[in-house]
Amino acid sequence: MLILDGPSELPDALKGAAVAVGNFDGVHRGHQELLRVTASEAKRSGRLWGVVTFEPHPRSFFKPSEPVFRLTPPPLKARLLKALGASFLVVLAFDREFSSLEPEQFAERHLVARIAASHVVTGYDFHFGKGRKGNPQTMRELGAKLGFSVTIVDQVTDEGDIHSPFSSSSIRSALRHGHVADAGHELGYNWTVMGEVVHGDRRGRTIGFPTLNMVLNPGAEPYRGIYAVRVRDAKVPGSVVWLGAGYFGDRPTFDTERTFLEVHLLDFDSDLYGRTLLVEFAALIRPDRRFESVEALVKQMNEDCARA
Repeated sequence: MLILDGPSELPDALKGAAVAVGNFDGVHRGHQELLRVTASEAKRSGRLWGVVTFEPHPRSFFKPSEPVFRLTPPPLKARLLKALGASFLVVLAFDREFSSLEPEQFAERHLVARIAASHVVTGYDFHFGKGRKGNPQTMRELGAKLGFSVTIVDQVTDEGDIHSPFSSSSIRSALRHGHVADAGHELGYNWTVMGEVVHGDRRGRTIGFPTLNMVLNPGAEPYRGIYAVRVRDAKVPGSVVWLGAGYFGDRPTFDTERTFLEVHLLDFDSDLYGRTLLVEFAALIRPDRRFESVEALVKQMNEDCARA
């Protein structure tokens, strides 16, 4: 999959494609339906298809002091879009200039001049342009004027449940409350983080539980506790899956005042420093809590690993 995150134009071979436009944080089941519609339109017209998205997240631009809980930071989002069949990903820089574009300027510069899109697909709640003035109806009108067709995808829900559309906001809320299964149901896969293994303070090894340490992006705030996790090497196709017990929290027993994602692998003990891993949150085992002694913590950790 070709990724363009600069000012370059799309190669001629990809111009005229069908494109899905949106933020796509989480690439959840609602987004997946939008992508399915885009792929279907591309197949019908004998064209390729791709995705147009924005970085940073608009909320991060307007409120930089309030980090957004990103379900899928850019590298993971790109990985998911590639897996779903996109031929290209255009990442538009959401900056002061971009945020001041009128809806028609956005369409002219990026959808027509840069991509030469033949068909545009957006969600029912997509807004764009200065002051979020552009909406799905605006996109239809611009398409008729500028020469591309438009499909608007209605909200996507479980069959018969018209009141609970799949959304990034509800998935974030579920993860903040430890409702891993609910989040996975909306995502269509277990919530996963991707990151590099970094050196920790080696405290886990001294008590018999060596861990992999990863730093999550600012704003990431799943429920603090112990999880059953699955781990894979992100850069090795078909990588073996390691099972583990994962911890997200600030180690209240040790008063570290730092937040960690640590994973103790149940069936593997080797040096993985510097490797980029995928950690899939399969289930919540228990909330985080302080223990009166290291011995009590170790006893509980043995029980946690057995449950995992």
